[in-house]
Amino acid sequence: MKVAVLGAGAMGTAFAMHAARRGLETALWATPRDAEVMRNLRSEGRHPLLPEHLPSSLQLFDTSGLPEAAAGAEVVVMAANSHGARPLAQLVQEHVRAAFVVSVAKGLEPGSGLRMSEVYAAELPGSAVIAVGGPCLAAELASGLPTAGVWAGATADGARAAGQPFDSASYQLVFTDDVKGVELSSMMKNVAAIGLGILDGLGTPLGQDYKNAKAALFTKAAHELVELITALGGRAETVFGLAGVGDQLVTSLGGRNRLYGEMVGAGEPPAETLTALESRGLTVEGVDSTRDVSRLAAEQGLSLPYHSAIHRVLFEGADPRDILEVLR
Repeated sequence: MKVAVLGAGAMGTAFAMHAARRGLETALWATPRDAEVMRNLRSEGRHPLLPEHLPSSLQLFDTSGLPEAAAGAEVVVMAANSHGARPLAQLVQEHVRAAFVVSVAKGLEPGSGLRMSEVYAAELPGSAVIAVGGPCLAAELASGLPTAGVWAGATADGARAAGQPFDSASYQLVFTDDVKGVELSSMMKNVAAIGLGILDGLGTPLGQDYKNAKAALFTKAAHELVELITALGGRAETVFGLAGVGDQLVTSLGGRNRLYGEMVGAGEPPAETLTALESRGLTVEGVDSTRDVSRLAAEQGLSLPYHSAIHRVLFEGADPRDILEVLR
């Protein structure tokens, strides 16, 4: 079986490394934005954001090599973030003839508010779309450290058919037909992580960890995930599984969303902080997702105090300490 990973960011490269180690014929293609990364992959044999070197069997393709990279692929992994999903799909659509298109992005499309499966279904209609969720840090996947994930499709059997070749002792998968629950959980957990990062920023100058408060707000965030996602048609068991609480935990322990929250909690201006991180190539999808959660909650007539507090801090000039008021 051939796998084509389109996009050589950290997560795309990590997926390609895992697939190659599984013995799958694997092509990693660089988008025009990945040119510098591809030079590093070729010269150093590793991605600058990942600790491990590439498997020798992994095939690398520059931007001009798209036709060869995609030819014959039965599974195509779309390794763009939510901002770049549609442009990537439009760029590659004439070359993708795979049975399955797999989305690893965790967010909604800016502007339209569409889930990634909806974007890819519109742009790549000849392929069944699979959404990937769960606690999966790129660096750990690339290193072969134990990881668990959930693959979701229109049917659980379809998700299993796409994901089974990737399933291994180091990347253990479960399969579901709750695409909406997986994708919305993957979006909302980034917002929760920003809030817990804010607590880290508040506590750093005082030498405090706020462990009790973080545990309480983590729990509150999980309940709010369930409340909104079930209102939108997802299932509670999905939220309380790998795609929801599991991913919320790992993202809250580390990653760019938590880092952004920590910087804001330490007193740095939200907008300027976001710009600074983006200038370093770090996409903080939880910022747009904070807006999305606020909009969706309003449409459903729901009160989500934890997520509302994060929105006030990021967009309404509220003091980061307002997040502690949620405990009341």
